[in-house]
Amino acid sequence: MSSKILTPEEIVKDLKQTFKSKVKETKIERKTVGVKKKERVTIWLKAEKESLHDMVKHLKNYDYPHLAVVSGNDLGKTIELIYHFTIYYGNPLHEILINLSVELPKEKPVIPTITDIIPGALVTEREKQEMLGVKIEGIPDSRRIFLPDDFPEDVYPWRKDEKGPQKMIRDLYEVKK
Repeated sequence: MSSKILTPEEIVKDLKQTFKSKVKETKIERKTVGVKKKERVTIWLKAEKESLHDMVKHLKNYDYPHLAVVSGNDLGKTIELIYHFTIYYGNPLHEILINLSVELPKEKPVIPTITDIIPGALVTEREKQEMLGVKIEGIPDSRRIFLPDDFPEDVYPWRKDEKGPQKMIRDLYEVKK
């Protein structure tokens, strides 16, 4: 773990040098927030899905990454997962948000778990499995967490395609309990 606090530009440069073409896009966003007009910095990264696990492990070089949540979107042909981290967490005026985005093909939406690095990712990973139909490889507990046991196995509430709940919602009168 590094004791030196890096700038957002240094972090992006390091990630690009370490992961080369696996980093597809980067953007540094600065916003002034709050009554005291403090600067909040967010780094947006798009990466190849194969590099996710190694990138999360690499974030520990800056400071132990604090995972807020993994959000997910059905983008049509792919499913996007965005891992929302904060590094230098608890260091006022030095915290940096890192949003690490990967896209998974809908025909095989598979990604490795990060619970071996960040055990607290378990709940948010389980949510992505049941709401988007993403298979999290190596997840230590794959039970449902939000949907009832009698909810259909192949229907995913956040999907916008044929695997989504549209038929259930549109023709609710036809759904048998």
